[in-house]
Amino acid sequence: LQGFSRLEMGLTIGAPRHYVPALAYPAIVLGGMGLIAWAAGAIDTSNTDWDKALTNIVLMSSTGVIMTLITEEGFFRGWLWAALKRAGKSDLAVLTWTSLAFTAWHMPAISLDTGFNVPPGEIPIYLVNATLLGFAWGLLRMVSGSVLVPAVCHAVWNGINYPMYGFGEKVGALGIQATHIFGPEVGVIGVGLNALVVAALFYRLSWNRK
Repeated sequence: LQGFSRLEMGLTIGAPRHYVPALAYPAIVLGGMGLIAWAAGAIDTSNTDWDKALTNIVLMSSTGVIMTLITEEGFFRGWLWAALKRAGKSDLAVLTWTSLAFTAWHMPAISLDTGFNVPPGEIPIYLVNATLLGFAWGLLRMVSGSVLVPAVCHAVWNGINYPMYGFGEKVGALGIQATHIFGPEVGVIGVGLNALVVAALFYRLSWNRK
């Protein structure tokens, strides 16, 4: 309705090299969290149905690309991104405002009785992690010029995170109970890992994009 072009909306495939950090992000953070939890003795897979877990990972990571593209990525890093750029906002302002809007969008989902809600004490940590994820996916969008690149990263993140680490009160395949510590989205270690990788993305990508 606002007449944005396909390129303004990021509706382009993007260069293959931009998918490397998109896939590396969830691998580093989610894999790193798993190793830390394992070293701390926080993992219990005695009751895990691995066939079900792996099936969910494959399905969510693949179909999730389309779902995130037509919902959150399409809105925040598609339309809103284009609207802010059209309004003359700087790259940093666009990155910041789309990330904060992404965080605000999740507040009702995790604070109300939605099935995705988390214990009240985990809400502030979740919001910090959601903001960091918003920055990570925004940086991928900024560097690649494509909304598909962060959509792939977003889908793979969801596809691995929720089956393995659970969500809300539900325990994932790794059997981690102390998600307030070892949760990629609701744990304090998650804040550290996400912050480190976002800082690396910011340093390596944002000021060296072509």
